[in-house]
Amino acid sequence: MKNTALTETHIALGAKMVPFAGYNMPVQYEGVNIEHETVRNSVGVFDVSHMGEFVVSGPNALALIQKITTNDASKLVDGKAQYSCMPNNTGGIIDDLIVYRINEEKYLLVVNASNIEKDWNWITSLNDVDAELRDVSEAYSLLAIQGPKAAEAMQSLTSVDLTNFKYYTFKIDTFAGVENVIISATGYTGSGGFEIYCKNEDVKEIWEKVLEAGKDFGIKPIGLAARDTLRLEMGYCLYGNDIDETTSPIEAGLSWITKFTKHFSNREYIENQKKMGTTRKLVAFEMLDRGIPRQGYEIVDAEGNQIGMVTSGTMSPSIKIGIGMGYVPTSFADVDTTIYIQIRKKRVPAKIIKLPFYKKQ
Repeated sequence: MKNTALTETHIALGAKMVPFAGYNMPVQYEGVNIEHETVRNSVGVFDVSHMGEFVVSGPNALALIQKITTNDASKLVDGKAQYSCMPNNTGGIIDDLIVYRINEEKYLLVVNASNIEKDWNWITSLNDVDAELRDVSEAYSLLAIQGPKAAEAMQSLTSVDLTNFKYYTFKIDTFAGVENVIISATGYTGSGGFEIYCKNEDVKEIWEKVLEAGKDFGIKPIGLAARDTLRLEMGYCLYGNDIDETTSPIEAGLSWITKFTKHFSNREYIENQKKMGTTRKLVAFEMLDRGIPRQGYEIVDAEGNQIGMVTSGTMSPSIKIGIGMGYVPTSFADVDTTIYIQIRKKRVPAKIIKLPFYKKQ
C-alpha cells in the first residue's frame, strides 16, 4: 500500500483511511454529508495526490498526444487544459485524462491513479515519434481546493487573480510561498475551485497554509466519499464505474471530446459508431420512490427483465433523492422514460433525466 506525502497528516486529523487504487487514502473525516455540503456551500480541500502525472516533451510531443487521445490537442494554447480520453483498439477506453499545454513542446497528462502503469505502457507502446516521456507521478502531490468560496479564501496565498481565472486554464506561479506550482482552474465537483500541483516535499506546508487561509471561510478537509457524491451529482464519469475498457466514448456520452478532424487510435470504429448509432447509452436517472441505487444493481423493465446495470449510484446529499447512472438499450434512453432498479426483492421506479442532477441555486 502506497502513502501520499500527507497520509500521516490525515491520520492525525482523524480521517477514516481506506485502500484506494493502491494508496492509503482518506475516505472521510466528519462524515460524507457534512463534507459534501461544505464543498457545495463554501470551500473544502482534498488530497488527490494518488493521481498520475506524465510529462510529454520534445518536437513530437503534440503528435503523440494527438495519436493517443480523442480530443483535439492542437486547439490548446499555453496555459490551457483539455479533458480527453484514450481509446483502446477494441472500442473501449484505456483511461480519461486531462491534457495541460505548458508550452509548444511540453505537455502534462494527468491520469487516474488505478491506471498509471497501464496508461504508461499503452502510451509508450504507441510512441513511434520519439516524444520524450517521463512518469513524475511519485514526485508530485495534488490538492483540490473546491467550492464557491475557493477563490476568495485562497487569494491571500498568491498574486495570481483567482477570481477571474477561466475554467480549464492554469498558471505556473508562486502559491503559499512555494515557487513553480501549477494552479489549475479544474476540478471534479461542479462547485468551482482550483487544483494545485506541487512537489511532495512542499505539499505539507501548502496544505497547512491552505487550511489557515480558509479558516474564516469554514474550510474543511474532504475525503474521497464526498468527492464521489459531488462528481455524481454533476454526472461526471468515474473510470472503472461509468467508463472502462468495454465502454466506447460514444456510448458514454463523450462525443463532445471525440474529434474526427484528426487521426487517433481506433478512430474508424468510433467514427462508425457515431454515424450508425450505438445499441446502448449511459443514462442518468432519479428514483421516483424511496430507494438508493448502488453500483452493480440491475436495471430492469416493467416486466422485470434485466436491461442494464447501475454503474454509479447514491443518495444525493444536495437534492435528497436516490440518483444514479447506468447503461441501457437506446430504446430506454430518452429523457422521462421510466425504468426500474432492482433493490433486493423490490423493483423501484426511476426516470431518465438530463444531467446534471445538481443545479446551482
